[in-house]
Amino acid sequence: MTSTPDQRRARMTAVCGWLILLVAAAALLLPEVAASSGALVVGELLLLAGALEVVAAAGRQRARVPSTLAGVATLIAGGLFIARDETRFLPNITVIIFWLLLRVAALTLATIEGGRSGVRRWTGIAAATDLALAAILISGLTLASIIVALFGTTSELVATFSWILALSFMATGAMLLQIAACEREGEP
Repeated sequence: MTSTPDQRRARMTAVCGWLILLVAAAALLLPEVAASSGALVVGELLLLAGALEVVAAAGRQRARVPSTLAGVATLIAGGLFIARDETRFLPNITVIIFWLLLRVAALTLATIEGGRSGVRRWTGIAAATDLALAAILISGLTLASIIVALFGTTSELVATFSWILALSFMATGAMLLQIAACEREGEP
């Protein structure tokens, strides 16, 4: 039995979604490696998730460009973490906040371009998740800067950081799995 382009696209999108969910699980392990090479690990996780998102976006019929831009934003954030290998906490939070806000913009455009497709709801959920996570980081930035200035990076801050990454990756992975389900049903 031959598969249709919709079925092949759905399989590719689903594989990318499941792999991003594995990246989310890996992000939860960040507190275990934060002391030695946390920035490098975050960069690698972002690069992997971004590449997977770009691959999944390449098969999209609708909202291909903004979906690709969301993946490219993730790739750029990962590249910044690796290139700078910044070990201080606050500059890394700033990169993550800008990454989340860029994803919100790209995913909002993807939601708008989704038309009446079932995919629209899931890109909107992913955009809303990233917006909420950015708001959490922004609202906690002042407190975090005081804590870091007084006590240095604490394990609680690193754990919060890893949860922010993991939740964004989980939203993206779930979004891709739902997009794959829509694609299997022939919905663009």
